[in-house]
Amino acid sequence: MASKGAGVSFSRKSYRLTSDAEKSKVTGIVQEKLLNDYLHCIFSSRDHTPTTATNRKSLNFQNLPEHLDQLLHVDIEDEESQGQIEGRLGPSTVVLDHTGGFEGLLLVNDDLLGVIGHSNFGTIRSTTCVYKGKWVYEVLISSQGLMQIGWCTINCRFNQEEGVGDTHNSYAYDGNRVRKWNVTTTNYGKAWAAGDIVSCLIDLDDGTLSFCLNGVSLGTAFENLSRGLGMAYFPAISLSFKESVAFNFGSRPLRYPVTGYRPLQDPPRADLVRAQKLLGCFQAVLGVELDPVEGRLVEKESSQWQLQGQPTVLLTLAHIFHHFAPLLRKVYVVEAVLMSFLLGIMEVGTPAQAQSVVRQVLDLLWLFMEDYEVQDCLKQLMMSLLRLYRFSPIVPDLGLQIHYLRLTIAILRHEKSRKFLLSNVLFDVLQSVVFFYIKSPLRVEEAGLQELIPTTWWPHRSSREGRESKEVKDETAEERLRRRAYERGCQRLKKRIEVVEELQVQILKLLLNNKDENGGEASRYIFLTKFRKFLQENASGRGNMPMLCPPEYMVCFLHRLISALRYYWDEYKASNPSASFSEDDLASKANILIDPLELQAATMDDLDEDEEPASAAAAAQRPMQALAMGGALPLPRPGWLSSPTLGRANRFLSTAAVSLMTPRRPLSTSEKVKVRTLSAEQRTREDIEGSHWNEGLLLGRPPEEPEQPLTENSLLEVLDGAVIMYNLSVHQQLGKMVGVSDDVNEYAMALRDTEDKLRRCPKWRKDILAELTKSQKVFSEKLDHLSRRLAWVHATVYSQEKMLDIYWLLRVCLRTIEHGDRTGSLFAFMPEFYLSVAINSYSALKNYFGPVHSMEELPGYEETLTRLAAILAKHFADTRIVGTDIRDSLMQALASYVCYPHSLRAVERIPEEQRIAMVRSLLAPYEQRPWAQTNWILVRLWRGCGFGYRYTRLPHLLKTKPEDANLPSLQKPCPSTLLQQHMADLLRQGPDVAPSFLNSVLNQLNWAFSEFIGMIQEIQQAAERLERNFVDSRQLKVCATCFDLSVSLLRVLEMTITLVPEIFLDWARPTSEMLLQRLAQLLNQVLNRVTAERNLFDRVVSLRLPGLESVDHYPILVAVTGILVQLLVHGPASGKERATSVLLADPCFQLRSICYLLGQPEPSAPGTALPAPDRKHFSLQSYTDYISVEELAQVEQMLAHLTSASAQAAAASLPTSEEDLCPICYAHPISAVFQPCGHKSCKACINQHLMNNKDCFFCKATIESVEDWDKAANASATSSTT
Repeated sequence: MASKGAGVSFSRKSYRLTSDAEKSKVTGIVQEKLLNDYLHCIFSSRDHTPTTATNRKSLNFQNLPEHLDQLLHVDIEDEESQGQIEGRLGPSTVVLDHTGGFEGLLLVNDDLLGVIGHSNFGTIRSTTCVYKGKWVYEVLISSQGLMQIGWCTINCRFNQEEGVGDTHNSYAYDGNRVRKWNVTTTNYGKAWAAGDIVSCLIDLDDGTLSFCLNGVSLGTAFENLSRGLGMAYFPAISLSFKESVAFNFGSRPLRYPVTGYRPLQDPPRADLVRAQKLLGCFQAVLGVELDPVEGRLVEKESSQWQLQGQPTVLLTLAHIFHHFAPLLRKVYVVEAVLMSFLLGIMEVGTPAQAQSVVRQVLDLLWLFMEDYEVQDCLKQLMMSLLRLYRFSPIVPDLGLQIHYLRLTIAILRHEKSRKFLLSNVLFDVLQSVVFFYIKSPLRVEEAGLQELIPTTWWPHRSSREGRESKEVKDETAEERLRRRAYERGCQRLKKRIEVVEELQVQILKLLLNNKDENGGEASRYIFLTKFRKFLQENASGRGNMPMLCPPEYMVCFLHRLISALRYYWDEYKASNPSASFSEDDLASKANILIDPLELQAATMDDLDEDEEPASAAAAAQRPMQALAMGGALPLPRPGWLSSPTLGRANRFLSTAAVSLMTPRRPLSTSEKVKVRTLSAEQRTREDIEGSHWNEGLLLGRPPEEPEQPLTENSLLEVLDGAVIMYNLSVHQQLGKMVGVSDDVNEYAMALRDTEDKLRRCPKWRKDILAELTKSQKVFSEKLDHLSRRLAWVHATVYSQEKMLDIYWLLRVCLRTIEHGDRTGSLFAFMPEFYLSVAINSYSALKNYFGPVHSMEELPGYEETLTRLAAILAKHFADTRIVGTDIRDSLMQALASYVCYPHSLRAVERIPEEQRIAMVRSLLAPYEQRPWAQTNWILVRLWRGCGFGYRYTRLPHLLKTKPEDANLPSLQKPCPSTLLQQHMADLLRQGPDVAPSFLNSVLNQLNWAFSEFIGMIQEIQQAAERLERNFVDSRQLKVCATCFDLSVSLLRVLEMTITLVPEIFLDWARPTSEMLLQRLAQLLNQVLNRVTAERNLFDRVVSLRLPGLESVDHYPILVAVTGILVQLLVHGPASGKERATSVLLADPCFQLRSICYLLGQPEPSAPGTALPAPDRKHFSLQSYTDYISVEELAQVEQMLAHLTSASAQAAAASLPTSEEDLCPICYAHPISAVFQPCGHKSCKACINQHLMNNKDCFFCKATIESVEDWDKAANASATSSTT
């Protein structure tokens, strides 16, 4: 055990020895003269001229305490009454007044110095006020939102709308809006950012008030302050919801002290003087070495000092720490004295020497101080380090951050200190994730990026769609030089950032260390315990608000964690060559290893976490497999870690946990007592880590098993945490950071537009030229700023290394899902977020990392695409997946997958049986599932093959707004003939596949188009009202969606008719005629609604409402035209005749609708006026860029055919009496009779009715059969019988 020095009085008797020889023999203390010289060297006063050896007092360990007391005597007047100072009222320890000095709802930290707004505009003041003199306090800006910081009197009254500066005798600075406030407001100062420090200064002698930002004065803000009797000013702040700051009234050294101004809380001057003297003594010990043989003192560098166990040195240090230890518990002393000392050590010698000295210093702290003293010291030390790292200004070389991280690493290399900090500080008191974050500079000029990246450049056009959609544009020589200079600057920045990232990874490697030398709980398992709690708080969102991890911190933490995890996995793999490893390393081990029979033995009741066992006996009766479900935890996993699974079971099963589901014998009571009562020194490695069949002592440590040893299981649990972290917030943050690139594109576009206007502007319009020049300068400056910031974002978030991390995580999830699927019944227990992370990580790789890095450059890119395609194709309609959200995510991911050539080819590369099964699922009746997403997938397989269906931007918008580059963009067509062929083959199989699929498509088309017409009627009515009326944007969006759905359903019908025309035209099939009749009816309805002149559709389109940009004649008319061309032009001769007869027989058919397609005028009825000659008619001939000459010729051929057939039909038609018409539709003659009731109708009506109902229209009798009805034949049969 380490002996304690602090708090122990060293009696003279303890050190009294009879002679020098006995001293040397018994205690190892050096002879008297050398001891006297040594002690005088160590404890000489630095304030006076050193005395000579002849007149100085002899020192030994007997009189050393008296000498130390004299040395540490501080002559400060009235030291005991420091708090009573003229000009200040209130407690000497200044904090925020959380008992009565606040308004609104606020969250105040435990130290009463940090505050977070939790209401609209909460206000709080301090406990101490000032009425005379010059005073200052500092505010650390943690968030850069709406806040007003300053001073107020006790008589100021605030509310949720008015805060500091909004009332008389209250004054505030607002760096968010860059203004100062005192009832009225004016411009003042400059904008603040997170990490800035605002100094608030008040001079009550001159009556002025001013502010500083990061030590730079912003000038006098207010003059002529009210002073006199009853006027005293409190530090105060008003802040809006979720904004946060931290005050420093003087409890810690001010970051930017101002000459002549004193902090509200006086520093502990006496303690500082004593601490500095004791530190000098301690440094003297490090700089002097005893040479007992030569009898002399040897000076040496402190960086080379080694603790060699000399009794003289140890006793000297014991006397020093007897006085030093109580001082090192105080925050101010730790930050002002100890921190500066340790940072100075890191600057001297090599990094290895500096770390060695820091380790020895920590050894001495633990040796000579009580545990509670060194623990308080370490806690304050780490808090100060975290603040310094987080809020220090960024400079080009990131030197400050590197300095603080190196000291942090040196401290964490000390095993005992590391374990204490892990157990009690890093995750409990501090937001230690900050150590793994590299903040983005909001002020480029202050970060020094102008020197690092002197030349800026930005792409002319960027794309998120990967290389397949990039537009190649020739660069000029000047642009090429700028781009290369910019890239060199980016590389310089990246190299500096990589140094910081490597140090952060070293910290995590230390926290994940499981080879501690001194026994006890391994650092890795302490980390795992805290890591679970960290995930719990962030997953539930119910943790302490200040301790929740912001998404930008989570991104950096994830990347550092993956780097450390892969390092330890490689190390484990190298140390276990006998184990089998595949090429994916850790990804290959993230498989769910379990016997399916074991899982089947666990009933659903066993998996219900909400049910508590009635007794221990009831718990003992549960199957062992169910008890082992928690795997990585010694108890069942808590509810916060329960994740929705793919099946019905409400149980979180991580890859690590599920891999441990082999039954194991729990510890007996006697074994538990034995292990838990062993002292730390007596515990063996087996007691701590567990033997083959017991759980060991480590909280949350999975049991060691032959197949998966302890190291592997703990790393797998860290891997699970990484997957959870990505699902919690990393993916959303990756998408959010793309906004910087979007801003660059927008400003670049605005700059190009401005330069183009400058070139076109007449020289004599000086006013316009001046404004354009000013705009050009603003855009250029903004682009310079954004391009440098974009370089920072690419280096910290979107670098090649970060892309490889996300890619590795994708492969881990794919392999886990594949193994769970192969295992069978276990698949239903897999957490949903594994599929979500697989889908989202692929999306991030594809959309967020370009155009700088492309997914195609990744190793195994084609294979990974194929594996993900196989998962999406198999599971988007998997009945084992019951969660609607994850089913929708899978469907949307598959729809996105088939949009791009590379991913579509991956779908085509999966095994044929899986492709066919996917297409079969897509062709299932739409009524059984969300049909809109399925329809989008089918449409995307067809785009590029349909009539006029090769556009990437909506043609009608390009005709009306050709200069608008922000028009909605569609993906380039990439049809799949292979999947189309599978679809054709399936539709030909079986008598029911095609009818059920097509009837569902026709039903949905009827619904979607009817809804669309109903909505545009409401929009038209609202537009015609005289009063000012606004159409709900949501209604417009739904209206546009119904229109898009109608177009896509028509395209699916076009694809079906093109691939399998016999479904409609081969009347040997029992359902062909009915399907063709329904199709003709819907096509005629669409044509009539869309093509009528000055009709409802035409008027709404002419309004050009925002949100209805996609609604126009072209998309829907070309889809209908494509169907008609396939039926009437490309089909066989017999099919053409049948299609023509059905189309003409439909009562809604109008030849003018077909004429409308080619812009031919509508035939005029007698007595009607001719259309206005200047009116522009729609015509497919106007879209020659999108419709080929061959396609236009086919339309003309179809029009000629219908014109001829219509004339022939009109000439051959005979008048029909009313009694011969169908009593249902009154459009077709009676052609069917129902049996057995004998009622009659046309075939179209009865066939459509029988799809949903078997009862007769009229008598409700059950229809057993339908027979053809021919009036002439039935009349002759009746006459012959009579």
